[in-house]
Amino acid sequence: MDIFKFLLFILVGILAGAISGLLGIGGATIILPILIYFFGFSQHEAQGTTLLLMVPPIGILAALTYYKKGYANIPVAIFICLGFILGAFLGAKFAISVPEKILRKLFAFYLVIISIHMFFKK
Repeated sequence: MDIFKFLLFILVGILAGAISGLLGIGGATIILPILIYFFGFSQHEAQGTTLLLMVPPIGILAALTYYKKGYANIPVAIFICLGFILGAFLGAKFAISVPEKILRKLFAFYLVIISIHMFFKK
């Protein structure tokens, strides 16, 4: 990997981390489209790479900032995390068997539904 691409990936991480910390959204909603449309990753490769990002505690500083202000519920986060581990495993097992075109459409559909809901919610 050349230095330019290395720096671009770091910039993508900074951008995704900043927006994630600001809006509380998952980095995948930012990183997946960037990897696919700007770096030519397949949907499967983009999803696998993004899931790999979550292995280290990447959100620890953002979470600590929210926690210090009383905005983080640790017991709830722990229980969701336990379920997330199993859910992510099952979802990944299923996703690798789904054709890329369908997987991309499922991801797009999810983003549209969430966007519409948030736009019209009072």
